[in-house]
Amino acid sequence: MAVPQRRISKTRKRMRRTHFKLSVEGLVTCPNCGEMIKAHHVCPKCGYYAGKAQYLDGKLVKEEKKAASAKKAPAKKSSKAKEAAKEEAK
Repeated sequence: MAVPQRRISKTRKRMRRTHFKLSVEGLVTCPNCGEMIKAHHVCPKCGYYAGKAQYLDGKLVKEEKKAASAKKAPAKKSSKAKEAAKEEAK
């Protein structure tokens, strides 16, 4: 087994280890909210990707809103039907 003949000084040891460091991943600011996020990822704070659209669980929120508004929109009643409903309530 190899045994060092001399003790390695603190300086020499630390100079050798200067390259053993963590690197910072590519962080960018979110164009929508300004939060620091990983590059090419959806912002966890506001849900925007590249400032274009809001994503939640991999789906566009705009599409969900359009679909929800189409389902919720009931047929409009005429003014005569509204008056008749008011009279029945009395």
